[in-house]
Amino acid sequence: MDVRQLEYFLAVVDHGGFNRAATALYLSQPSLSQAIRALERDLGSDLFDRVGRRVVLTDAGTALIEPARAAVRGLELARASVESVHGLRTGRVRIAAMPSQALAPLTGMISRFHRAHPGVSVTVRAAFTARDVIEMVRTGVTELGLLASPDPVPDTEVRTHPLPEQRFVLLAPPDGPFAPGTTAVDRKDLAGHRLIVGQQGTGMRRYVDDLIAEGVAVTLAVETEHRVAILPLVLAGAGLAVVTDAWREPALRTGVRVLDLEPRTTLRVTLVARHGTTTPAARAFLRTALPEDADTAVEPPS
Repeated sequence: MDVRQLEYFLAVVDHGGFNRAATALYLSQPSLSQAIRALERDLGSDLFDRVGRRVVLTDAGTALIEPARAAVRGLELARASVESVHGLRTGRVRIAAMPSQALAPLTGMISRFHRAHPGVSVTVRAAFTARDVIEMVRTGVTELGLLASPDPVPDTEVRTHPLPEQRFVLLAPPDGPFAPGTTAVDRKDLAGHRLIVGQQGTGMRRYVDDLIAEGVAVTLAVETEHRVAILPLVLAGAGLAVVTDAWREPALRTGVRVLDLEPRTTLRVTLVARHGTTTPAARAFLRTALPEDADTAVEPPS
């Protein structure tokens, strides 16, 4: 058994099958299958059940995930630490981010980081809920994560770095339904309107669910996991959308109106990191991403 076999195993897990994993690894599917079979022989146990064209993790495969991630992380950390002796010139940072926070503040963070370390690449993995981000960081899928939540994030599972909060705003088409010149709307005035919402577990969905619980009669016109569809849906008149003000600039550029929602309600935005040792690239990202007066300590370099 070697680390490359573990990397291949994790690719199948993360991409949900052999074909997509082979594509991501730039391998042929037979070569990947052969490597996994060799790993299974070394371990003396099947890691996947083949169900038609699908693969499902066995109990042994599930048990291998976290040790495999730890082994791969250890090798990556060793390589990155040696390379950084002469300056951070190469490497990779993996970040899990929720869709709205991938707009802001993540784009600004990446821009500042690339100006300081142009040779280091950044991989952003999609996560739809705060819980998804925490799990991806905790289990080692990524080293860092960016999330938003109505409640503080406990630092029991991940190391937390609070960022400025984001308020909720309302996206509306340019031709209404609110009078020209309106800049703010009371949340109760959403009664009778059609809303575009995200899936359960997101801050924008919780806002609307709380609105309904207060007795404000709104219609859930569209529920979507695809945030890229929100602006076109608003422009097409499918409904209004409650989002965070991370969407303000992209929305205004498309002609969508952005109205503040009153009373002011915010989400807590948090940059999170794995407990334990992180790569020099991840430490550098934290230093450039966080405000200068923030506590940027992650751990002493090893």
